[in-house]
Amino acid sequence: MYFRMLHDDSSGLLTYLLADLEAREAVLIDPRPADASVIHAMLAEHGLRAVATVETDAHHAAAGPQPHRAAPWPAPALLRDGDLLPFGAQHLRCLATPGHTHHGRSYLWRDRLFCGGVLSPLQCPEAPGVEAPAQLWESLMARVLPHPPETLLFPGHSCGGWTVSNLLTQRMHHPWLGTASRDEALHAMALRRPTA
Repeated sequence: MYFRMLHDDSSGLLTYLLADLEAREAVLIDPRPADASVIHAMLAEHGLRAVATVETDAHHAAAGPQPHRAAPWPAPALLRDGDLLPFGAQHLRCLATPGHTHHGRSYLWRDRLFCGGVLSPLQCPEAPGVEAPAQLWESLMARVLPHPPETLLFPGHSCGGWTVSNLLTQRMHHPWLGTASRDEALHAMALRRPTA
């Protein structure tokens, strides 16, 4: 298996490349067109073929699929909750986690959850705020927290300096999950909702 993270220092945005080296198949999570040359080099170094791309927060989903003509990867796959995306002998499982954006998705691979802005939407450089606070709370409670405490969490952007955490740490220290009630969390999110 092959796993790499690309971090854009200026924006904090993160891109992930997962691959089955035996099958030479790769999946990209939240790739940025600006990173096309680096991603192409990573794929070429190991003789990999990008078989799919997925997005977590899909900030532009309402505008329809975005063209990736210059990028060495396919257009984003449109997965529904529960769908499996195979690559070689591996697969990603799509979890609908709306709230930060209405089209939010997280992707589970082994013990790793690629969760976009679900846990740090107020620091997202693409859309600071929460589109639907109540939906986000439900996503956290029903789709994220039930996973084992050792589950590794990979956000869509660095959050307070971290690029990876685990569920136990977030349960203990996240401001909305530690001591805040549902109403307190919704109020905090609502204060930072994006304006139309």
